[in-house]
Amino acid sequence: MPILSRAALVEHLVRTRIAGDVATPRDNNLSHYRKLANGDRHYWLGLELGDRWTDEQDVLAVMAERCGVVDDPAHRVGQDTIDPELTVDGLDRMAARLRKAAAGRERVLFATGHPGSLIDVHSRVAAALRAQGCDIVRIPGGLVADEGYVVQFADVAVFERGASLWHTHSPEPMNAVLDALGEDGRPDLVIADHGWAGRAGQRGVDSVGYADCNDPALFLGEAEGTMQVTIPLDDHVLDPRFYEPLTAYTLAAAGLTA
Repeated sequence: MPILSRAALVEHLVRTRIAGDVATPRDNNLSHYRKLANGDRHYWLGLELGDRWTDEQDVLAVMAERCGVVDDPAHRVGQDTIDPELTVDGLDRMAARLRKAAAGRERVLFATGHPGSLIDVHSRVAAALRAQGCDIVRIPGGLVADEGYVVQFADVAVFERGASLWHTHSPEPMNAVLDALGEDGRPDLVIADHGWAGRAGQRGVDSVGYADCNDPALFLGEAEGTMQVTIPLDDHVLDPRFYEPLTAYTLAAAGLTA
């Protein structure tokens, strides 16, 4: 995979709708911001937001700043956006944290609530860190959460139910993993998304997460310092291979390519 320049990566993100004019409609974004502000914990993604974000306009302001959605509160329906420059900025911040992990040969846990799109992204980063001497966490067997199982494929923890890998926002799978690992097995870094990433950060583990424009909690977590890095992107585009240039860019920026 050739390493794209920043400008070429921005063009790729817009062309594939990972960023730019994304598929998630404006009314869906605003609905999620409102539900978060109204205290619906499904939208808190494992973070404890208390009463600090009870005004959906405050949530919108953070999302405009950190994700690049349209900042006009009067824009209620139609197209919404993710700023591709903010996506690449997030990847650069992630790369800096990956360099630290590699230098310290840290213990790193990978997990995804989007196995249909992001499992390969996480797996490739895990392989690169292992090659640098990092300890990639192998989760214990037999873990259960949300009436399903927490399992691991290609170094990535996922939620399984009914013989299928599930899309989940729940923090409970991460709770199950961290509880089973205990203090002695606690990771130094979690790289994840959704409730996996939010709950890790809430429990005091350095956490880097990918987040869509309708998942504001992780952006609020970064604004408050609970999340180390939150990278804005559409987390389920048409073809998972569209994420490959993004992953290659991040690994190159972290100095993790041969």
